[in-house]
Amino acid sequence: LTGKEALTHFPSLGAPGGSGPGKGHVKQCELLQLSRKQKRLCRREPGLAETLRDAVRLGILECQFQFRSERWNCSLEGRPSLLKRGFKETAFLYAVSSAALTHSLARACSAGRMERCTCDDSPGLENRKAWQWGVCGDNLKYSTKFLKKFLGQKRIGKDLRAKVDIHNTNVGIKAVKNGLKTTCKCHGVSGSCAVRTCWKQLSPFHEIGRLLKLRYDDAVKVFSISNDAVGHSELAGPPRHGHWAKQPALPRPTDLVYVEDSPSFCRPSKYSMGTAGRTCSREGNCDSMCCGRGYNTQSRLVTFSCHCQVQWCCYVECQQCMQEEVVYSCKQ
Repeated sequence: LTGKEALTHFPSLGAPGGSGPGKGHVKQCELLQLSRKQKRLCRREPGLAETLRDAVRLGILECQFQFRSERWNCSLEGRPSLLKRGFKETAFLYAVSSAALTHSLARACSAGRMERCTCDDSPGLENRKAWQWGVCGDNLKYSTKFLKKFLGQKRIGKDLRAKVDIHNTNVGIKAVKNGLKTTCKCHGVSGSCAVRTCWKQLSPFHEIGRLLKLRYDDAVKVFSISNDAVGHSELAGPPRHGHWAKQPALPRPTDLVYVEDSPSFCRPSKYSMGTAGRTCSREGNCDSMCCGRGYNTQSRLVTFSCHCQVQWCCYVECQQCMQEEVVYSCKQ
């Protein structure tokens, strides 16, 4: 999750046999590829190991969904090599990973899966009434505070890549914060609002993933400049339209940033499996995905449920229909 471990689906993290009561989470922490400091924090936080596993899965699935029609489809192959470079794709991986962590931790708190945090305790929210009505706000405040300690972001070094990685990590955290909204519910006789219960609720992760994909599409290529006024270097990008004196512009806190141009991802390499054999849409992305090599056309019969009717009582009866489907796939 910090960009150092191989992104693989974790094994089942159920309580291992032979572990004493309350010790299962310690063994779970040892199964994860974490730094020494992170394992120490994990052992002190029952429920964290399972939340980390959920966050990795959430980040993987969302990344693959957002890039399902792109040349780079966020496959697990080539990720270690990709993370050593400063591509746009690397920027997205850092952002979606930190967003998934932030989102999963906040939800785990409100769901009662973490022992050291509970519901959101923002000022002005009537938590007692929220508990009374069975509503528990997502605890984003605890999530972001713990995550920065978990990722070790107290000091930013002079290294350009380190600055870029931390910037993109924070973009992911901010994307989750931007999706936080206050939801209220009224209670009273005949629908009156005599009593109102409010709580904090995160947006569905698909919305956050879609926002980060837009940030990826508009990512900014940056370099390092010296800022004598503050005494250290900082990130800078090309001048924005209308920028004073055409000076390099600082990237916005919501911009994904990168330092080197991406490969084409057309052919197999240490970064991806290439696009040969990938399915595409003839009217949509075949020309781009197949990199000018052309595509194969194949017809196949698919079976689906049709003419469904509700029967008394309480089940649906369907017929099986078949139709021809045309599939397009990129040539070698």
